[in-house]
Amino acid sequence: MSAAEAGIFVVGASLAGLRGAEALRRQGYAGPLTLVGDEPHLPYDRPPLSKHVLSGELDADGTALPHLVALDAQWRLGSKAVGLDRVAKRLRLASGDELAYDRLLIATGAQARPWPATDGPLPSGIHTLRGRDDAAALRSALAVGPNRVLIIGGGLIGCEAASSCRDLGLPVTVADPNPTPLARVLGSSIGAVITERMQAAGVDFRAGTQVEGFEADAAGRVCKARFAKGGEIETNLVIVALGATRDTAWLEAAGLMADETGLACDGACRALDARGRPAPGIYAAGDVARTPIPLYGGRSLAFEHWGNATAQAGHAARNMLAAEDDQREYHHLPSFWSSQFGVNIKCVGLAEGADTVAVVQGSRAAHRFLAVYGREGRTIAAVSFDEARWLPAYAERIEAGAAFPPILGATDQSIKDTGPPGFPEPRSR
Repeated sequence: MSAAEAGIFVVGASLAGLRGAEALRRQGYAGPLTLVGDEPHLPYDRPPLSKHVLSGELDADGTALPHLVALDAQWRLGSKAVGLDRVAKRLRLASGDELAYDRLLIATGAQARPWPATDGPLPSGIHTLRGRDDAAALRSALAVGPNRVLIIGGGLIGCEAASSCRDLGLPVTVADPNPTPLARVLGSSIGAVITERMQAAGVDFRAGTQVEGFEADAAGRVCKARFAKGGEIETNLVIVALGATRDTAWLEAAGLMADETGLACDGACRALDARGRPAPGIYAAGDVARTPIPLYGGRSLAFEHWGNATAQAGHAARNMLAAEDDQREYHHLPSFWSSQFGVNIKCVGLAEGADTVAVVQGSRAAHRFLAVYGREGRTIAAVSFDEARWLPAYAERIEAGAAFPPILGATDQSIKDTGPPGFPEPRSR
């Protein structure tokens, strides 16, 4: 097969990969199109996995994403990409197959960060939650009725899993090295509200607590977890929710600028080589793509957000089909949402690095409010807890680089609780 016949390959068959492939077709690409995915499943939606699937409201195989465009594509599912020859334009799969390509869209997403390697095998009963198979296995384990679920990590996945487990009536402990849940995302000032919601729901939240290791019973199943500062807890089901990592070693070996934080891209979503130059014909989108964000001083960041995956995939597809002198810069305001412990949380912008947060509507005591973050006199993020009516207006202020304090004279506004957001010290690398 010649390079001209090879067409476009989308490596990664999840949300960004599917929407990127659809965008290529929608924008007029009629050539050969192949989607390569390491999982055996057609693209599916991940947000329900930690909510509806764990609670039993939805089967794992009921999360398939709708196809919005007739793709007329070849699917290579259950085929992990492991090598790339950029000179010969060939993609190597774990099966040993080598495939010729014309252009590539890298959309391989992120993987759950596993428990750190130990000298021996881990006990059974220790789970991570990222993919459909993870959710199905964890749902089956929860249905048995464990004596206590231990969740390690108080980020979004850890919090949502804890909420789902409590909905099932299971005893839950969350161990987090930070002072509150979501402290690194929203700061401990707002994170304290999540602590209150957790505790009201019956979760045993252990702040400033790190798990050091596990003990197994005679059958090899986890029965205890040991804490780094002493003490232990009995548990026969553990969920490791320590964030995400990216499988990019094969891209780095191909001379691209990549590490576990993602594949570095320029503003047009073009993958960068090890010297920081755009790699011809290779683009990236979704969780794996680390792109500069103009709103935040050009910081190069990767986002694990649903909205970014769809928007960036469409933008990358557009640039893949455009001329070299018509490469447009990707602009995106980060956002996410989460439902947990009876509250709908929505956030726009990046709160990390803020020096001030102000509650501008509602109150933290009522667990219903809108809070706005500022940095050096500029509005950079806003978060709502069941109080999202004014969130679009604040999104506009963030994109405009508006001054902080934010909107004045808004309906039901009562600016109060202004103070430091309480972000933990950055992790050392």
